[in-house]
Amino acid sequence: MRRLSRSLMSVWFRELDVVDNENMPQEGGIMYIAWHPSGLIDPMLLHASLPGKLSILAKHTLFKMPLLGRLIRAGGALPIYRSSDSDDVEESRRKNQMMLKEVGDEISRGGRLLLFPEGKTHTESKVNTAKSGAARIMLIALRSAKLQNKATPNIVPVGLHYSNSQKFRERGAVILERPMQLPAIPEDVDDETEQKIIDKEWISNVTNSIENELKRASLSKTSWEERRLIWQARSVVHAERAIQSGEKIRRPSFAESVMGARRLRAGWEYYSANKPEQIDSLLNKSKQHFAELEQMDITPFDVAAKPKKPGIGGYLVALFMWFWSAAWMLGLVTWSAVLGNVPPYQANYLTMWHLRRKGIAESIYGTMKIGTAMIIIPIWWIFASVSITVIFLAKNSPIFILLNKHWLLAYFTQINPILMFIVLMIWWPVSGKLHMNLYSRLVRSKRSLTRWSNWRKNQHDWDRLQKQQREIGGLLIKLGDSLILPGDLEWSEPKTGEDDFKHVSLRQ
Repeated sequence: MRRLSRSLMSVWFRELDVVDNENMPQEGGIMYIAWHPSGLIDPMLLHASLPGKLSILAKHTLFKMPLLGRLIRAGGALPIYRSSDSDDVEESRRKNQMMLKEVGDEISRGGRLLLFPEGKTHTESKVNTAKSGAARIMLIALRSAKLQNKATPNIVPVGLHYSNSQKFRERGAVILERPMQLPAIPEDVDDETEQKIIDKEWISNVTNSIENELKRASLSKTSWEERRLIWQARSVVHAERAIQSGEKIRRPSFAESVMGARRLRAGWEYYSANKPEQIDSLLNKSKQHFAELEQMDITPFDVAAKPKKPGIGGYLVALFMWFWSAAWMLGLVTWSAVLGNVPPYQANYLTMWHLRRKGIAESIYGTMKIGTAMIIIPIWWIFASVSITVIFLAKNSPIFILLNKHWLLAYFTQINPILMFIVLMIWWPVSGKLHMNLYSRLVRSKRSLTRWSNWRKNQHDWDRLQKQQREIGGLLIKLGDSLILPGDLEWSEPKTGEDDFKHVSLRQ
């Protein structure tokens, strides 16, 4: 199942990074927690990225779905019974308590669990209210580990970051945060009622800490607009630092971009809370600048990377890469990739169009894409492989007759049918992957071609835009360098439950 998850995620994302593996505890069970903005994509990505045998809690209604139920069982998922999903509330609670006890005991023995404390998937930019289930499980695990004299279990927050999780061939990053510092477990008392009160207080405090950790790990903001602004500002800072150091401006990896966004968010919120007068003017300048670039259909990278005198060389290189990618795509790779993958892709598209008209939730759009593709694509590959095998090897086939008119081509008609079927079944996904890689190069070279064309046409006031952007970048760097931010040598991670910006401090 893990191989399937890795294969699907390597296809779904064009860039995928896993960062900070060194934060992994060396002993004791682990509960991984993450926010849940992307339906089935979230657990599949984490199942593909996190080491060791991983159990996942999922609401029990998902297990009743024909294909999805089998998949999540194979992936190590366990049913969680929510009273809101059942007519028999008391029975659901009883089953849920049994499951929580079983999972807690497993963690105490060194097991690993993936949990989404929000309890549901969503499309909001901020973390939803965390449910108490994670804290309840951890309390069971801690007590069980103490009783058995086992290593102390840990809660490890995981940051999930997507350029667009619902869109095919976007970028993603999985960032492992440091384990949470949990308060001492409540002492056992003889009075059952008092024990429940003490336990409830511990669970409430840990749940609040979990929610805050999820916000920190996901760079949670109040709106997607704020996230977008931070992302754009991060791009400007990255480019300006390269210019100031005399380095060539390059596009950072997605993981580097996420870290840059984390630093900028922490610094920005520090100044917003403590010295808002210093950034109000900068905020307005940034918004106006980015709005102007959007109107021109250019990016901060286009502005920063523009050479003083854009020659013909860069344009010709981009043109060559475009022709090179196109030539290979129009060869053996693309026709077979088209035959093997375009019909099921279009069928998947029509299915999703129909589901969208029916009002499918945006948060599970990517999930449904993957789910329907896993059904449609294998069926089509089998059909296409059988059809081509028959067309080439059936003696009454026009293609068979045509090939046998030439002594060399006639060898194709002597291939074992079973072997040909197997080769074709392997070739469809291989050609599809090659095609996607070539297509990515084609898109990148097309963007580069457009960029060089814009530079050479000189239709925009590039000098003014560069001056304006460098001013913004310089001010952001100046403000950032005056602070101790995440990633700096002097930085120490905030206490569990505290946000980054509350731990930011001015340099002496």
